[in-house]
Order: sequence, then C-alpha cells, then structure tokens
Amino acid sequence: MTKNELVDRVAKKVGLTRKTSYQTVNAVFANIRDAMAKGDKVIITGFGTFKVRSRSTRTGRNPQTGQAIKISGHKLPGFTAGKTLRRLIK
Repeated sequence: MTKNELVDRVAKKVGLTRKTSYQTVNAVFANIRDAMAKGDKVIITGFGTFKVRSRSTRTGRNPQTGQAIKISGHKLPGFTAGKTLRRLIK
C-alpha cells in the first residue's frame, strides 16, 4: 500500500475529504518522525512501537582486499510489532 492509497482509505473510512485526510496522515507521520528525532519512543497500542536503535562501532572486512576496517556506530529507526498486530498476521 502506498501513502496515496492510505490517504484514500482513511478518507473513505472516516468520511473526510481527500485533502483533509492527506493532512491528517502527514501530521501523524510528522509527529512520529519528530518524536523519534528527539530519541523518544512512540507506542501505538494494538499496533506497535517505533524507537531509535543504536548500532555500536564494530570491525568489518573490506571484501576486495580482506583488510580489517572500522565501521562507525550509528542510530537507525526501528519498529516492533505489538501482540495484536502479530496475531492478525499469523
């Protein structure tokens, strides 16, 4: 499902115009993005949890030369599905 399809489905289900639905979906995503940018965890009961995960610095190998290289640590977004969502998918 694309973002436009999601906007259309929200508009139909709630009875909003497409423009209002588009603004609503964008607002939800923006709030999730802003919270994660601050390092906060976003918990949506019945759906799942969005959180920032940290990868530590580690040693890797250059596949061409076999030489050891240092891979710096970084942060990345993560999502863990909630129990309700996992049960629906099973």
